[in-house]
Amino acid sequence: MKRCLCTLLFLAGCSDPSPRVTETVPQDHPLLTDHTEASGVDFTWHSGASGSYYMPEIIGGGGGLFDADDDGDLDLYLVQGGHIASDGPHGLPDTFMRNDGNGTYTRSPIGVDLTDYGMGVATGDVDNDGDVDLYVLNLGTNRLLLNNGNGTFTDGTALSGTGDAGWSAAAAFLDHDHDGDLDLFVVNYLAWTPASAIDCSDSTGAPEYCSPDNFKAPTVDRLFRNDGNGRFTDITTAAGINAKPGTGLGIVAVDFDRDGYQDVFVANDLMPDHLWHNNGDGTFSEIAMQTGCAMDDEGKAKAGMGVDATDIDNDGDLDLIVCNLKNESDSFFRNDGDYFVDITSKAGLRSATRVNTRFGLGFVDFDNDGHLDLYEANGAVLRPAHLPDGDPYAQRNLLLLGGADGRFRATALRGSVDNHQAMSSRGAIFGDIDNDGRMDVIVINRDAPARVYRNTATPRNWITFDVRNDYGAPALGNILEVTVDGNTITRPVKSAWSYMTANDPRVHIGLGQSTEATDVKITQPDGLYWAIPGRFEPNQIHRVDRPKPTGTK
Repeated sequence: MKRCLCTLLFLAGCSDPSPRVTETVPQDHPLLTDHTEASGVDFTWHSGASGSYYMPEIIGGGGGLFDADDDGDLDLYLVQGGHIASDGPHGLPDTFMRNDGNGTYTRSPIGVDLTDYGMGVATGDVDNDGDVDLYVLNLGTNRLLLNNGNGTFTDGTALSGTGDAGWSAAAAFLDHDHDGDLDLFVVNYLAWTPASAIDCSDSTGAPEYCSPDNFKAPTVDRLFRNDGNGRFTDITTAAGINAKPGTGLGIVAVDFDRDGYQDVFVANDLMPDHLWHNNGDGTFSEIAMQTGCAMDDEGKAKAGMGVDATDIDNDGDLDLIVCNLKNESDSFFRNDGDYFVDITSKAGLRSATRVNTRFGLGFVDFDNDGHLDLYEANGAVLRPAHLPDGDPYAQRNLLLLGGADGRFRATALRGSVDNHQAMSSRGAIFGDIDNDGRMDVIVINRDAPARVYRNTATPRNWITFDVRNDYGAPALGNILEVTVDGNTITRPVKSAWSYMTANDPRVHIGLGQSTEATDVKITQPDGLYWAIPGRFEPNQIHRVDRPKPTGTK
């Protein structure tokens, strides 16, 4: 094996930048409380690092929050790593934990024991039986787990044909062809095996993890069409997805141009990001460069990792954020209809975010003041020049509070967590685990215990919409609009966002001092919509089942 130096861009993460002034918000107490021990979640994602510096060891892992048994609370699936040897990956068992109804969890068997080297999770009802199924991303063969509706799952990988055997990082379920069932878009990272590993060094000559640039091995993402009988067909080539290989890590599938078809954004590592525009005829066109979201406003392709999309400015279309490597700020793109505009600096995110390497992230209204906040799970991929005690890749996570002026400001207590410890954080899973109307976050850490951060912010008004499809499952791909204080709030129904995670598909909205939300409109992926006039009580979770659509978009 040859020895090479990491690329200069990747090595930018090795030294600390000069301190920069960042706006901060005063804080009386933390918004989040470490609830790990009380929650019953006892889990560590094991990288299996043994001194070989195999690339997958520094990338994983993730998990998913979803209602496995349709009892109204969020259960938890956590993928496990393992170790990697010259003859391939060797995994440890994944973990499923059932929510006991109050935000505490108990390990529970599900009839399937996966022991792959795991990366992430996607959720969706693929067989239209009303139960949420799982797709598990691995280094090696991915797995489709079908929910039996009785607390157990069946491995449907072989029958479905979805066992992509590369190195997958993330996936999203979407109905790209409007045939009423969920198709599957799989994001692959590198064409990598232990046999293709190379030796890389840091600036001092010490062994270190490689940059993806060192391998020159971007790979093709996959699109599987759901044929409605438990089987999928790989239509990657027919749909045009093979046109542009990448180094994908993050995914979000939403209708960016509101034309009635879901598009797919993929965050690539050290390559231009991809925006796959759904042409409405079963094919996709990659348009990130011409729409302005492939690179930042300086024309730089960054180390894209976590991603999220929602309507930040209440103008009816969905904006986009991608987080990146240390010394690279986030890329925050405002959707202006036909194109995106990089407003990272204007939003206060350039200096605030570039200090760390970010992975999981999400726009969530943690304090329910009516303005979306930004949480980021951080952890290095390269050791700093001056090694600290303990985990050399550990960094503190970050919580930025959104304001009425469109700017984000760091909390005075970094991460806004009591007793906050620096770890090598990767996936961040967002959801209201105790159904109290305050959004919580579970952070997966590399070779350290996962942390459950329960939201203990001062109570304000809120409302949550649990939007379901014809079969009683989360209506992924729908878009919800609701009026609050004369403003139309637009939110997508989605579970695939952040980094290697599946998140709470319910639509949570902070109301602040407002006491009502009115006139809900739900738009399906095919552009049909239904309207529900009237007032919705605050501080409740409202289940919204689909009636016969009342109009077209």
